[in-house]
Amino acid sequence: MNGLIKAFEKRPVSYERIQEISQNIERELRAKGETEVTTEAIGETVMKHLESTDKIAYVRFASVYRQFADVNNFMQEIQNMMSKEKTKI
Repeated sequence: MNGLIKAFEKRPVSYERIQEISQNIERELRAKGETEVTTEAIGETVMKHLESTDKIAYVRFASVYRQFADVNNFMQEIQNMMSKEKTKI
């Protein structure tokens, strides 16, 4: 939950919406029925929910989760996002 709060900091998303996203992530992971969930599965699920909610929060979270080393990593992630958006149109 703290990672979500940090990602949404100063974004137009209410605390209630952040809680809802957190609950949806937890529900989705529990639905898989696995006794253990990897940090990778958690991170990717969080990323999926952030990307569909707020692109800035997504990039913020991605920068920590994927351990961006420099601006090029940010640019690559943004280009990937933009490519996905173009294919949706």
